[in-house]
Amino acid sequence: MAGTPAGAGQGPLERRLGLTDAVVVGLGSMIGAGIFAALTPAARAAGAGLLTGLAVAAVVAYCNATSSARLAARYPASGGAYVYGRERLGDFWGYLAGWAFVVGKTASCAAMALTVGSYVWPEHAHAVAVAAVAALTAVNYAGIHKSARLTRVIVGTTLAVLAAVVIVGLTSAAAQPVRPDIGAGTAGGVLQAAGLLFFAFAGYARIATLGEEVRDPARTIPRAIPLALGITLVVYAAVAASALAVLGGPGLGEAVAPLAAVVREAGHPGLAPLVRAGAALAATGSLLALILGVSRTTLAMARDRHLPHALAAVHPRFRVPHRAELAVGAVVAILAATADLRGVIGFSSFGVLVYYAVANAAAWTLGPGEGRPPRVVPVAGLAGCLVLAFALPLSSVVSGAAVLAVGAALYALRRAVT
Repeated sequence: MAGTPAGAGQGPLERRLGLTDAVVVGLGSMIGAGIFAALTPAARAAGAGLLTGLAVAAVVAYCNATSSARLAARYPASGGAYVYGRERLGDFWGYLAGWAFVVGKTASCAAMALTVGSYVWPEHAHAVAVAAVAALTAVNYAGIHKSARLTRVIVGTTLAVLAAVVIVGLTSAAAQPVRPDIGAGTAGGVLQAAGLLFFAFAGYARIATLGEEVRDPARTIPRAIPLALGITLVVYAAVAASALAVLGGPGLGEAVAPLAAVVREAGHPGLAPLVRAGAALAATGSLLALILGVSRTTLAMARDRHLPHALAAVHPRFRVPHRAELAVGAVVAILAATADLRGVIGFSSFGVLVYYAVANAAAWTLGPGEGRPPRVVPVAGLAGCLVLAFALPLSSVVSGAAVLAVGAALYALRRAVT
């Protein structure tokens, strides 16, 4: 495996995370913007077929999680599918996975920062977004253990808010007739909704990209990924069912702040400010984990000189990739200050689905003695990723493919000059 030996400020990261911390990092990534923001565009695509789309996304996510867990146990190093693709399929495929992840998730970081700003202070959303990026970059810089502690607080608070929404929504709906518009949407709409909702499930990648900082990764990572995914699916299904029961498919598809609309429609408008605060906090948790994961993949690619090698430095005291974190934070802050990226969900989903397509292809090559999953899992995961990627809105597919082409061209240029 290519890499830089310990020393000269580029040594191994410190293994501090246990099973609970790893699960919490995954939950912090998944239970965030998706549950507060992705329900509306998904419902607009699938109508009352939202729950079917959620189930499809969950099946693909399960296959991806299983493949990623087996690979992460085999290759417990920072970088996720970048490392797996490189080791199992060749340098180019690993690079392509890493490129798709870094570009797509950097844009997602900016979108999460703007989500925080829009909930905290809508009139100055960009300024709040930049401040949030700066603060969370500082938290990550101070060490992975502190980041996990903060994420635990955010996840606990967010789950409490979501539980309140579910209870209010379902108890209100229980006294009403069953909504006549709760049914299945068109096949194309359901697949597009699944692709958009996949954006919200993709957080379990954060666990795999922290492979060098997890204790006993061969046991911890395969247990943490399905646990985090399972908890997230239960939460998402409960919240989506509550929202559909109160608002119906068309109403949910038109809601600007869907969960705040649920509590208002259910007769509890006083809870709306609490939901807004929960949305801002959840987006903050998502942003924290996203910056964490992007910086680790940047570290791995810098070690192999696919990105500037200076970004491979590890801080001698905090044992974190401090230059990669500062670089990612700076790029995200610039995007958050200058762009409106709330429509980036489709673009990000395309990149992440490509990333997991590579991971599934890599898992298929594992041998029986390497913890290979059942063959159907990586095959279904690869096919599912490709179907959902090309079911996304055309603009997302075109822009995502263009960015991948740019990455491939840069790879070819680097090979030509070295």
